[in-house]
Amino acid sequence: MRKQGFDPQKYIDEQSKYILERVNHFDKLYLEFGGKLIGDKHAKRVLPGFDEDAKIKLLQKLKDKTEIIITVYSGDIERNKIRGDYGITYDMDVFRQIDELRGFGLSVNSVVITRFNNEHSTNVFISKLERRNIKVYTHKSIPGYPSEVDKIVSEEGYGMNPYVETTKPIVVITAPGPNSGKLATCLNQLYHEHKLGTQAGYSKFETFPVWNIPLKHPLNVAYEAATVDLKDVNMMDYFHYDAYKEVSVNYNRDLEMFPVVKRSIEKITGKASIYQSPTDMGVNRVGFGITDDAVIQEASKQEIIRRNFSTECDYKKGLIDQEVVSRMKLIMEELALKKEDRIPVVPARTYAEKLKENSATKEMPAVMAFELNDGTVITGRSSNLMDSCSAAILNAIKYIANIGDEIFLLSPAIIETMKDLKKDKLHSKITTLNANEVLIALTIGAVTNPTAQLAVEKLHELTGVQAHSTVMLNKDDEQILKRLGIDVTSDPVYPSENLYYM
Repeated sequence: MRKQGFDPQKYIDEQSKYILERVNHFDKLYLEFGGKLIGDKHAKRVLPGFDEDAKIKLLQKLKDKTEIIITVYSGDIERNKIRGDYGITYDMDVFRQIDELRGFGLSVNSVVITRFNNEHSTNVFISKLERRNIKVYTHKSIPGYPSEVDKIVSEEGYGMNPYVETTKPIVVITAPGPNSGKLATCLNQLYHEHKLGTQAGYSKFETFPVWNIPLKHPLNVAYEAATVDLKDVNMMDYFHYDAYKEVSVNYNRDLEMFPVVKRSIEKITGKASIYQSPTDMGVNRVGFGITDDAVIQEASKQEIIRRNFSTECDYKKGLIDQEVVSRMKLIMEELALKKEDRIPVVPARTYAEKLKENSATKEMPAVMAFELNDGTVITGRSSNLMDSCSAAILNAIKYIANIGDEIFLLSPAIIETMKDLKKDKLHSKITTLNANEVLIALTIGAVTNPTAQLAVEKLHELTGVQAHSTVMLNKDDEQILKRLGIDVTSDPVYPSENLYYM
C-alpha cells in the first residue's frame, strides 16, 4: 500500500465552502475550470490520496446551484486534435464529457464553439449535437482580442456573439483542453449579463500551480513539466505581493492576462474590480488538503520523470520540437533527477540488454517491468506468442495471485488459434497478441478455468503499478494499461525498423 499525502474529503469540504463564499459576492458566478473536470490523473499522481473525480464530486455537492457550458475551439475539431489521456479527438471528448456529467446528475446547458468560421468538420459536429438535442452556440473570433479592450467590450466585440441563456447562480465553463476559449466565453457572458441587469462575476478554478506552497516546490515544478509544450512558467504573483505583501504562486499566462481581464471586467461592470491579483481571482484550495509534504514531493518528482520520458517519445514521433525537449531536460536538472530514479527503468533495461546479447538482431528487445504496489518488480518480454505488455500483465497477476510460473493461464491452443485468425483471416503482419487480445482470451478461459478466474479477480490490484517499457508502445497497449490504472513510461525507441506496422 503506497503512502497517502492528501485528504480528499477535507479538500472537497474546504473547496465547496470557498466557492459558495465567492458566489455570495454576485447574483451569478461564471467559474472557469482549468484542467480536467473528470478523471484528473495528473492530480491523482502528484497528490497521493487525491480523488481523480474530486472536482466533479465537488460540483455534485453544488448541483442544485450549478449548470455547465462546454467550450471547444473549432480549429481543434478541424485538425482532429487528440486528447492524449483517452486517445480520442476533442469532438468525441465533448460527447464523452456530456455523458459523464449527466451520469453525475449535473446539468449541461450547452456547447459553445469558439473562433468559429463556418468550418466544414465543425458544422458536421454541430449537426450531430443538435440532432441529439444539445444546444449549440457559435462565437466568432474578435479582432484585437484580448488586448484591445475598448473594441472587445462593445457591440462590435462581445456584443456580436450570442448570449448563452443560463438560470443557475453558478455557471461552470469547461473544455476538452487548453486554449479552447473558456475565458472569452466567460467575459462574453459577463458582457451580456450586465446588459440584462444581472450582477455577474468571474472566477477561475485552476488546480495547478498551487498558490500557497513555494514556487520551486516539486509539486509546482511538476505542473511546469506537465505543460512544457505550452511553455507555461510558474512565477511569483507580483500583483498579489504588491497589493498584500504576501507571496503566492501563479503562472505566466495568467499574470500576463490579468491586467487585460481586470480592465475588461471593470469596463463591463462600470466599477472597480474586487480583484487585485490573479490569486484573488482564483478559488483553488487544493493546498489545504496536503497532509504529508514529503509524500507529495516524492510523488511529484516521479511525475516529472514520467513527463520527461513522454516528452522524449513525443519528440521521436515528430510531435514536438527540440526546444521542448531541452526545456524538459532543464526541469529535470533543476531538481537533480535522473531517469533511473524511476524504479522499473533499470530492471527493464537490464533484462533487455541481456536478451540482446543472445539475439542475432540489432533491434532493442521489447521488455516491460512493473513495480508492484508492494515494491516487487516483475518483468515480461515480447515473444512470438504475445507482446511484452501482455507478458508483464500475466506475470504480475500470477505473482499477486500466488500462481506458479509453470502454470499456464492461457491455453497454447487458444493462443495459436488467435494467431492464425490474425494471420490467415485478418491478414495482419503482426500476429503476436497484444494486451487487449490476451485479456479477452483470459476472461473467456476463466469461464472453465478456476486458475484463470483467480487471475482475473486480481487485475484490479494493478491500479497504481508503475511500469516501464524499453520500446514505445502501440496505442492499444497504452490505453489498456491506462484503463488498468498503470502508470507507464517508455524509452524513445521504436520496436522495429518498420515505418508502418499494425
